[in-house]
Amino acid sequence: MGSKKARPTNQTASTARGYCAEKAGRKFCDMPEMATRQLPPDMDPRRASFVIGLSDMWVNGTVVHYCFFEHSKHDSPSSWTGNAADKRQVRKSFQAWKDLGIGLEFVEVTSPDEADIRIGFDQNEGSWSYLGTYPINRLASSQRTMNFGWSLTTRHGQDTALHEIGHALAAKHEHQNPFSGIAWNRQAVYEYFSGPPNNWDEAKIGHNILNSLNESEVEGSTWDGDSIMHYEFHADLIEGPPPYDSTGIHPADGLSAKDKAWAKRFYPSLKKKDYVELRPFESEVIQLAAGEQINLLIKPKVSRKYTMQSFGESDVIMVLFEGDSGGEPVYLQADDDSGTDSNAKITQRLMKGKTYVLRVRLYYATATGETAVMLW
Repeated sequence: MGSKKARPTNQTASTARGYCAEKAGRKFCDMPEMATRQLPPDMDPRRASFVIGLSDMWVNGTVVHYCFFEHSKHDSPSSWTGNAADKRQVRKSFQAWKDLGIGLEFVEVTSPDEADIRIGFDQNEGSWSYLGTYPINRLASSQRTMNFGWSLTTRHGQDTALHEIGHALAAKHEHQNPFSGIAWNRQAVYEYFSGPPNNWDEAKIGHNILNSLNESEVEGSTWDGDSIMHYEFHADLIEGPPPYDSTGIHPADGLSAKDKAWAKRFYPSLKKKDYVELRPFESEVIQLAAGEQINLLIKPKVSRKYTMQSFGESDVIMVLFEGDSGGEPVYLQADDDSGTDSNAKITQRLMKGKTYVLRVRLYYATATGETAVMLW
């Protein structure tokens, strides 16, 4: 991502251009292109936009495991191995997101086979990350889901680490927020990013800079020019609105207030009161807004196969873990019914004396409260 050095708002255009020259050579995050989720062509556009906009989110309460590729330990290229200082900064950045009080946990592991986020440090491939859960079941454990292509020990590098982890939490580029109102000097953008050190082609420039997100994919209706997910842009790349056509856009350092609010909304801190027990042959009505989640405790009194299923006209992802809210839950299986006329359904043998957690995140419902979950 771009530098986060704040600039005065009364900066003149000539000063901004000088600042641009001063910052020439800045490398930016090059987020991989990801296939759009395929939904029925006749699906209601509003429903489809919610499913696509939320489908890469983790279910809250997940323990997300990450690892660093090590040439000496793994069958991976030596260029993927990072130095101690950069790894230390990545750990600090995971902790910075966690310190917001979010409900996700981040645990470092040594084996790529056990990791959800697999990190390399190839200095010739730029910095990038896949969005959220997208790599799961799509990329082999021998493949990276995140890469850092420059030192993370500078201020720019520290923000890069926060930015790429933001992508791994499913945050998208804020400068592509459709509510930003930025009018681009498209020719200048193509010239700037097609040159060194980025050397992007037009498709990549569109993907990372110019193409706006769908309105349902962004948090609220306001644009956050200070977001950690925002690139820095000098004035020559912007035709409007004022004052950015003369000052450029230079986000402040670190996580912005809106970044923090976004993380807390979709990954709120979980407490014991947030867990509801789901008993056999009783239904739990889901009264959630799009993107929200319910956490259901299951405590079997008999060891046998159980079925848990959603009911109603809704799109949900349902994930079953073994373990209660006090320990590290072990993933068992999941089902996602979004974009179909069916409901999410899991059948699993559950053992007497153990505790299980069924996490259900709502993508979209025709009306709040018209969805339920039952166990039998």
